Amino acid sequence: MEFQFTKMHGLGNDFVVIDAISQSISLSAEQICAISDRHFGIGCDQLLLVEKPTDARAEFRYRIFNADGIEVEQCGNGARCFARFVQQQGLTTNNIIPVETAGGLIELKVEGEQVTVDMGVPDFNPESLPYEVEKQAETYNLMVNGAEYAIGAVSVGNPHAVMIVDDVESIDIEVLGKAIESHPSFPKRVNAGFMQILNSDEIRLRVYERGVGETQACGTGACAAVAVGRKLGKLNEQVTAKLHGGNLTINWLGEGQALLMKGPATTVFQGHFNCE
Repeated sequence: MEFQFTKMHGLGNDFVVIDAISQSISLSAEQICAISDRHFGIGCDQLLLVEKPTDARAEFRYRIFNADGIEVEQCGNGARCFARFVQQQGLTTNNIIPVETAGGLIELKVEGEQVTVDMGVPDFNPESLPYEVEKQAETYNLMVNGAEYAIGAVSVGNPHAVMIVDDVESIDIEVLGKAIESHPSFPKRVNAGFMQILNSDEIRLRVYERGVGETQACGTGACAAVAVGRKLGKLNEQVTAKLHGGNLTINWLGEGQALLMKGPATTVFQGHFNCE
């Protein structure tokens, strides 16, 4: 099966984006893994599909597959790329685009090369991740590799465990991130974020993404980190999240309010790929 694709990235978090409206696409998990392979395929952190919506409130359906071939609920950097892609491909002329995802309805606002994503209201209920604990709390003690760590847990359309650390660069993220991602208390696995609070307006962040590993940036991870930091009274309403790939601006007014994420989305190249 041959198809057209566009390679894009949001702060180095890279995607293969496929228009599944103008062309017929049906991909298995094995094919997605092959496409995502950086040596033998196109290479990406996630594959994004643009489809017709099933929700009448949405203009498009947005589907996300991690590099391991597993479909997931949400991807913030991917959402920004999705918005610019549907405009560049002539699929819409709207600058405000309601989009259906597996994690719920989100709204994308295109402002030149910057896109603001309304990520919805963060959910701290452990069942929303899911996270198997006795009761909801602001922080939890998680036993990992024989040591106990304090984490915050929140769903922003997908599940996140957030740890506050003194220095994000001192973390062995391949070991600790992987152990948290696959911890038995998270039966559907979890994205593991490591947040260093520089001041009440700025954080540094690294994220070990579920089914991918560490990425250059994670939009939902930045939203989750700010939500946890705000919940603990450590951050202001607007925060700059500094990731290896660049900066995101996150706004959250607090309980019951939607998280807003703003950042760039970049097209790298377009091409055709033949997937057996």
